[in-house]
Amino acid sequence: MCFGPFKRICHWGPLTALAIIKIVTGMTMHCASMWWPRNSFGGFFNTALFISLSGLTLYNFLSSMYHGPGYLPPGWKPVNEDDCKFLQLCGVCRGYKAPRSHHCRKCGRCILKMDHHCPWINNCVGWGNHAHFTMFLAFATLGCFHATIVLGCSLYQSIHRAHYIYYGIDSEPVVHLGLYGIVMCVLALGFAIGVVAAVGMLLYFQLRAIIRNRTGIEDWILEKANFRRRNSDVKFVFPYDLGPWKNFCQVINYSCHPVGDGINWPVVRSCDQYTLTREQLVQKNEKRLKTRKYSIIRPASGAWFPITQGLKVCLNFPCTDEPRIKLNVGDAVWVTRWRKHWLFGEKIQPDLPEGEEALHRTRGWFPRKCAVELIENDGEGPDLLKSRPRIVSDKKIK
Repeated sequence: MCFGPFKRICHWGPLTALAIIKIVTGMTMHCASMWWPRNSFGGFFNTALFISLSGLTLYNFLSSMYHGPGYLPPGWKPVNEDDCKFLQLCGVCRGYKAPRSHHCRKCGRCILKMDHHCPWINNCVGWGNHAHFTMFLAFATLGCFHATIVLGCSLYQSIHRAHYIYYGIDSEPVVHLGLYGIVMCVLALGFAIGVVAAVGMLLYFQLRAIIRNRTGIEDWILEKANFRRRNSDVKFVFPYDLGPWKNFCQVINYSCHPVGDGINWPVVRSCDQYTLTREQLVQKNEKRLKTRKYSIIRPASGAWFPITQGLKVCLNFPCTDEPRIKLNVGDAVWVTRWRKHWLFGEKIQPDLPEGEEALHRTRGWFPRKCAVELIENDGEGPDLLKSRPRIVSDKKIK
């Protein structure tokens, strides 16, 4: 068990990321010393450039992890208490959620300008560390692209070493890698190419979000806001889009220090601080109206791939990191989201002490086969309907 400053890093995400950084850096330096020795200006520049990229990757990785996203103080409320009616209440933190703040169930806190929870840094990405996280992605992509060139050329020269010895130029260095060296070079090259592809794609999405001044959560809110107004001439105006350059400067700067206080934000002229939060409250009320009560008729194991529920259920799992919940026969669940083979809801726990529901709520996905919908029968109690639940849309309930 890790304590103190090492507690954050003792997680599979940071440990895996650090292992990849170490393997790619170490093998690239070893190959570069043979492929392009440092006794020449070009070799020295190549080595210095790669060490800089690797060092900046590690620095921004640790900074994004330990600086954190910034947390809303427990029990927070706006200075003007009349504004509380525009905000959502967090039952876990026992306070109001500031504009652009959201509660992270993994961190157990309300996060300022929360974008997402990243397992690789074992922390959330938000107002406090968004710049460091973006720089980490950028330097990791550039460094691994550099490593891909060095490792690829070194591997090629090592495999064709005999050819370079007999037909090469006398001054050309010979790269010699033994069996274990070739295995490690191939492994490091695979990691480097994977990082360029995967992290490069993530970097693209982060830069796009920064230029639009929208987090991943706000993208979803805006999409639902536009869907609600699809038949209206009045469109929803996203309040924080100040233009690409101003949006960029709100996150990226020379020091990577966060701008502002994470609670009050500049908005466009036609909006105010609570334009988005009011839209969230309306969407939340609509979500409550669509909620349906289900009864569990088959136990749900809580597994991500419940093979006992059939192959179709396993192959059509929800593409999200949200939890799967364990349920027993007779349990009741409030369902808010539907998929073809899965349902998302919150387990009804009437035995919880009053005021403690938010601290012990159990929410997540479970197989659709395990539940049937309960329909109220004129106040005489719920009746079991067919096992296939109704599909709910904005237009009507079929």
